[in-house]
Amino acid sequence: MPDAIPRFVDYHCHLDLYPDYEAQFANCSEQMVATLAVTTTPRAWPRNRELSEKSAFVRVGLGLHPQLVADRSVEFRLFEKHFSESRFIGEVGLDASPPYYRSYREQKEIFERVLRLCAEHGNKILSVHSVRATRDVLTFIEKLLPAERSRVVLHWFGGTKAEGKLAAELGCYFSVNAEMLNRDPRRAVVATLPLTRILTETDGPFTKTFDQPSRPADVSRVIPLLQSLFNIGAEEIRKQLIANLYALESA
Repeated sequence: MPDAIPRFVDYHCHLDLYPDYEAQFANCSEQMVATLAVTTTPRAWPRNRELSEKSAFVRVGLGLHPQLVADRSVEFRLFEKHFSESRFIGEVGLDASPPYYRSYREQKEIFERVLRLCAEHGNKILSVHSVRATRDVLTFIEKLLPAERSRVVLHWFGGTKAEGKLAAELGCYFSVNAEMLNRDPRRAVVATLPLTRILTETDGPFTKTFDQPSRPADVSRVIPLLQSLFNIGAEEIRKQLIANLYALESA
């Protein structure tokens, strides 16, 4: 955790995909946004790690994005090489949407290997992608990764209310963004999640704020949306998000 208490939390952002990515690392500290900078390929890990060492508010996840598995599965050897260097793992997971379904079996194989590594080593925090694959993701977590060994944050959670309940029972956290909460079906599901397990995210630069790619400080826009769901004050929501971050990372 940073020495200073952060004001906001962006627990899933692709800092290295911004044109001014070095400035974005610095901005997280200037704006006091505790940010999990996920990577999509283990090749990106060394440079991201180097940049994060200059920012007390950024931690970096070692990732192999499921959408890239079809072309980059060979890079899992690099993932294994760097695995012990990072407490944070992400973006990893499963994607069963039509453009990526041809690699779904291979995605499952790699996700299983990731979870086994995390269970074996312990004390990891994962940011997990689960597009059209929530049930399979939860089945793998329940089978392979007890909450006492490592923690899972379900990024942009798209599951049902029942799946959200199961995920919470398995010890999972959930990172939510403004785009999710501007859609009624997603709002209804998020409203049933435990507030103590919710973190905020931008998933920038893949989301937009005022027609521009969202940046970590834009995560503040999620707070009034959560306020309307849980019917408590904005400052109470903000403080709860920080408390959730500390609870997750101190476990």
